[in-house]
Amino acid sequence: MPEERYVYLGVAAIIASPKMRQLMDMVVRLARMPATVLITGETGTGKEIVARAVHHYSLRANKPWVDFSCGALPEHLVESELFGHEKGAFSGADAVKPGLFEMAHTGTLFLDEVGELEPRMQVKLLRVLDGVPYYRVGGQKKIAADVRIVAATNQDLEGAVAGRKFRADLFHRLNQCRIHVPPLRERREDIVPIAEYFLEQYAERAEFSAGAKAALEHHAWPGNIRELRNAVTHAVITAQSYRIDAADLEMSNPAAPALTAGRAHCAGPSHLDGMEREAILATLDRTGGHHQKTADLLGISRRTLSRKLKLYRANAPQEDHVYVA
Repeated sequence: MPEERYVYLGVAAIIASPKMRQLMDMVVRLARMPATVLITGETGTGKEIVARAVHHYSLRANKPWVDFSCGALPEHLVESELFGHEKGAFSGADAVKPGLFEMAHTGTLFLDEVGELEPRMQVKLLRVLDGVPYYRVGGQKKIAADVRIVAATNQDLEGAVAGRKFRADLFHRLNQCRIHVPPLRERREDIVPIAEYFLEQYAERAEFSAGAKAALEHHAWPGNIRELRNAVTHAVITAQSYRIDAADLEMSNPAAPALTAGRAHCAGPSHLDGMEREAILATLDRTGGHHQKTADLLGISRRTLSRKLKLYRANAPQEDHVYVA
């Protein structure tokens, strides 16, 4: 059965395996329920895409979608981000800032890495989930928000509850409906279709050989989809033709991580061909022309990226590409 392709809030989902087809069928059913959803799974399995699908199929699909990584900021800034602050509430608060709960009113708020929340924030989040109005930081007026919460974690929250690192009452409040996203090694039918999707983004004319497909399917992928994307990026840059062979993927040890973005290097002019150029320009387009983000995705330095772009402009002055720093 051929893979199915969906787009959820601008992010593509490639589904081929029976496990993921069953999972997405469950997502469609759960999405129309008002319950909170907890999405679990290893890092890089696609939990955010599943969260976006929940919103896409829900009765709130035409309402706001707001996402937030709970582990990205220190505790005092997490509170400000989620609940907002008043002008003068703390140093640097030069204006009133609505929180993400307000921004997501009538819609969905996705809390990624929810297991990273500090204990005090867990208490405040629980009260809001129970429908208790809250104050902005430094505020005196209570605010009530109608928000559906979808949360995700790669942690063992039951173990965290047992170890008193995560509140049991908050866990049960988040865990009204649970969706577990299996790792790539448990849904190998998805590996090649996802890899081919990434390959299309970098070089439309490129293709995997039969040997490369077999290598992809038999690799353990401990880093899941993120590792797979890095491996495809590396292969596109280093391959000597539009045919990607197993050797281009550098996956001699299937039990170990195949590649990270930091291992993708361009050794010199002899390795520069049309595929590399397509990969760089396609990645620039994905990042909106942002040089540093493009370099990070490709696993090269910003200086190397700038040098290559200057080379492309010099060799093709008739093309009108926009490069944003």
